[in-house]
Amino acid sequence: MKTDFSYQPVKVDAARAQQLRAEIEAFHIEYCAVLDACDVKKWPEFFTEDGVYRITSRENANQKMLVGLVYAEGRGMMQDRAVAIAQTQMFAPRHIMHMISNIRIMDETDEFIEAETNYLLIQTLIEGPSTIHLAGKYYDRFVRSENGLLLKERQVVYDTEILATDLVYPV
Repeated sequence: MKTDFSYQPVKVDAARAQQLRAEIEAFHIEYCAVLDACDVKKWPEFFTEDGVYRITSRENANQKMLVGLVYAEGRGMMQDRAVAIAQTQMFAPRHIMHMISNIRIMDETDEFIEAETNYLLIQTLIEGPSTIHLAGKYYDRFVRSENGLLLKERQVVYDTEILATDLVYPV
Protein backbone atom coordinates (compact mmCIF):
# COMPACT_ATOMS: atom_id res chain seq x y z
CA MET A 1 0.00 0.00 0.00
CA LYS A 2 1.33 3.42 -0.95
CA THR A 3 2.38 5.54 2.02
CA ASP A 4 4.56 8.25 0.45
CA PHE A 5 2.54 10.89 -1.40
CA SER A 6 5.38 13.32 -2.05
CA TYR A 7 6.62 14.08 -5.56
CA GLN A 8 8.27 11.06 -7.15
CA PRO A 9 9.96 10.97 -10.56
CA VAL A 10 8.44 8.62 -13.13
CA LYS A 11 10.13 5.28 -13.78
CA VAL A 12 8.64 4.67 -17.23
CA ASP A 13 10.09 6.00 -20.49
CA ALA A 14 8.00 8.57 -22.38
CA ALA A 15 6.95 6.30 -25.27
CA ARG A 16 5.71 3.53 -22.99
CA ALA A 17 4.03 6.07 -20.69
CA GLN A 18 2.07 7.42 -23.66
CA GLN A 19 0.75 3.93 -24.48
CA LEU A 20 -0.22 3.24 -20.88
CA ARG A 21 -1.76 6.70 -20.49
CA ALA A 22 -4.22 5.91 -23.28
CA GLU A 23 -5.29 2.68 -21.53
CA ILE A 24 -5.67 4.38 -18.18
CA GLU A 25 -7.57 7.30 -19.67
CA ALA A 26 -10.02 4.81 -21.24
CA PHE A 27 -10.42 3.19 -17.82
CA HIS A 28 -11.10 6.57 -16.18
CA ILE A 29 -13.65 7.50 -18.85
CA GLU A 30 -15.73 4.40 -18.04
CA TYR A 31 -15.21 4.68 -14.27
CA CYS A 32 -16.37 8.30 -14.27
CA ALA A 33 -19.26 7.60 -16.68
CA VAL A 34 -20.65 4.96 -14.32
CA LEU A 35 -20.43 7.25 -11.29
CA ASP A 36 -21.72 10.30 -13.16
CA ALA A 37 -24.71 8.23 -14.30
CA CYS A 38 -25.35 7.39 -10.60
CA ASP A 39 -24.96 3.68 -11.34
CA VAL A 40 -23.08 3.15 -8.09
CA LYS A 41 -23.86 -0.59 -8.00
CA LYS A 42 -21.41 -1.06 -10.93
CA TRP A 43 -18.61 0.80 -9.12
CA PRO A 44 -17.09 -2.29 -7.39
CA GLU A 45 -16.61 -3.97 -10.79
CA PHE A 46 -13.68 -1.62 -11.44
CA PHE A 47 -11.69 -3.26 -8.62
CA THR A 48 -10.01 -6.61 -8.07
CA GLU A 49 -11.65 -8.96 -5.55
CA ASP A 50 -9.08 -7.88 -2.94
CA GLY A 51 -8.89 -4.25 -4.08
CA VAL A 52 -8.49 -1.37 -1.65
CA TYR A 53 -10.29 1.97 -1.81
CA ARG A 54 -9.50 4.83 0.55
CA ILE A 55 -10.33 8.53 0.70
CA THR A 56 -8.08 10.61 2.94
CA SER A 57 -7.08 14.25 3.30
CA ARG A 58 -3.87 15.68 1.84
CA GLU A 59 -2.90 16.76 5.36
CA ASN A 60 -3.16 13.21 6.70
CA ALA A 61 -1.47 11.71 3.64
CA ASN A 62 1.48 14.10 3.95
CA GLN A 63 1.89 13.12 7.60
CA LYS A 64 1.62 9.40 6.70
CA MET A 65 -1.51 9.14 8.84
CA LEU A 66 -3.55 7.04 6.46
CA VAL A 67 -6.75 7.18 8.41
CA GLY A 68 -9.37 7.22 5.73
CA LEU A 69 -12.55 9.21 5.60
CA VAL A 70 -13.81 6.24 3.58
CA TYR A 71 -12.11 2.83 3.56
CA ALA A 72 -13.10 -0.37 1.81
CA GLU A 73 -10.95 -3.47 1.58
CA GLY A 74 -12.21 -6.01 -0.92
CA ARG A 75 -14.95 -5.92 -3.49
CA GLY A 76 -17.44 -7.23 -0.92
CA MET A 77 -17.06 -4.12 1.26
CA MET A 78 -17.41 -1.95 -1.83
CA GLN A 79 -20.58 -3.79 -2.88
CA ASP A 80 -22.06 -3.27 0.61
CA ARG A 81 -21.28 0.43 0.39
CA ALA A 82 -22.71 0.69 -3.13
CA VAL A 83 -25.98 -1.02 -2.15
CA ALA A 84 -26.31 1.19 0.93
CA ILE A 85 -25.80 4.33 -1.14
CA ALA A 86 -28.16 3.18 -3.90
CA GLN A 87 -30.93 2.37 -1.43
CA THR A 88 -30.56 5.47 0.72
CA GLN A 89 -32.51 8.60 -0.11
CA MET A 90 -31.09 10.69 2.73
CA PHE A 91 -29.50 13.31 0.53
CA ALA A 92 -30.96 15.76 -1.94
CA PRO A 93 -31.09 14.81 -5.63
CA ARG A 94 -28.00 15.93 -7.51
CA HIS A 95 -25.91 15.53 -10.62
CA ILE A 96 -22.19 14.88 -10.37
CA MET A 97 -19.45 15.20 -12.93
CA HIS A 98 -15.93 13.88 -12.63
CA MET A 99 -13.13 15.59 -14.51
CA ILE A 100 -9.69 14.03 -14.71
CA SER A 101 -6.39 15.35 -16.00
CA ASN A 102 -2.62 15.06 -15.91
CA ILE A 103 -2.36 11.27 -15.84
CA ARG A 104 1.20 10.44 -14.79
CA ILE A 105 2.41 6.89 -15.36
CA MET A 106 4.70 6.36 -12.41
CA ASP A 107 5.86 2.76 -12.72
CA GLU A 108 5.17 -0.49 -14.56
CA THR A 109 6.17 -4.01 -13.61
CA ASP A 110 4.95 -7.44 -14.70
CA GLU A 111 2.42 -7.30 -11.84
CA PHE A 112 1.09 -3.72 -11.87
CA ILE A 113 0.96 -0.21 -13.30
CA GLU A 114 1.13 2.75 -10.93
CA ALA A 115 -0.39 6.06 -11.95
CA GLU A 116 -1.35 9.41 -10.46
CA THR A 117 -4.26 11.43 -11.83
CA ASN A 118 -5.75 14.78 -10.83
CA TYR A 119 -9.51 14.81 -10.37
CA LEU A 120 -12.21 17.39 -9.87
CA LEU A 121 -15.70 16.45 -8.72
CA ILE A 122 -18.39 18.98 -9.58
CA GLN A 123 -21.81 18.70 -7.99
CA THR A 124 -25.05 20.33 -9.04
CA LEU A 125 -27.97 20.16 -6.67
CA ILE A 126 -31.30 20.07 -8.49
CA GLU A 127 -32.25 23.45 -7.05
CA GLY A 128 -28.84 25.05 -6.80
CA PRO A 129 -25.68 26.10 -8.59
CA SER A 130 -22.84 23.84 -9.64
CA THR A 131 -20.03 23.75 -7.08
CA ILE A 132 -16.68 22.08 -6.72
CA HIS A 133 -17.46 19.23 -4.38
CA LEU A 134 -13.98 17.76 -4.10
CA ALA A 135 -10.56 18.16 -5.73
CA GLY A 136 -7.39 16.16 -5.39
CA LYS A 137 -5.46 13.25 -6.82
CA TYR A 138 -5.95 9.52 -7.41
CA TYR A 139 -2.98 7.33 -6.50
CA ASP A 140 -3.71 4.10 -8.34
CA ARG A 141 -2.27 0.65 -8.71
CA PHE A 142 -3.75 -1.16 -11.71
CA VAL A 143 -3.51 -4.82 -12.67
CA ARG A 144 -4.43 -6.45 -15.93
CA SER A 145 -7.33 -8.88 -16.25
CA GLU A 146 -8.84 -10.67 -19.24
CA ASN A 147 -11.35 -7.78 -19.44
CA GLY A 148 -8.81 -4.96 -19.20
CA LEU A 149 -7.43 -2.93 -16.33
CA LEU A 150 -8.74 -3.24 -12.77
CA LEU A 151 -7.85 -1.26 -9.69
CA LYS A 152 -5.88 -3.16 -7.09
CA GLU A 153 -5.64 0.02 -5.05
CA ARG A 154 -7.14 3.49 -5.33
CA GLN A 155 -6.14 6.05 -2.78
CA VAL A 156 -8.10 9.25 -3.24
CA VAL A 157 -6.28 12.15 -1.60
CA TYR A 158 -8.39 15.28 -1.44
CA ASP A 159 -7.13 18.86 -1.18
CA THR A 160 -10.44 20.38 -0.22
CA GLU A 161 -10.16 21.76 3.32
CA ILE A 162 -13.83 22.03 4.17
CA LEU A 163 -15.80 18.96 3.22
CA ALA A 164 -19.50 18.77 2.59
CA THR A 165 -21.26 16.51 5.06
CA ASP A 166 -22.71 14.45 2.21
CA LEU A 167 -19.49 12.86 0.93
CA VAL A 168 -20.83 9.33 0.69
CA TYR A 169 -20.57 8.73 -3.04
CA PRO A 170 -17.44 7.13 -4.52
CA VAL A 171 -14.96 9.57 -6.00
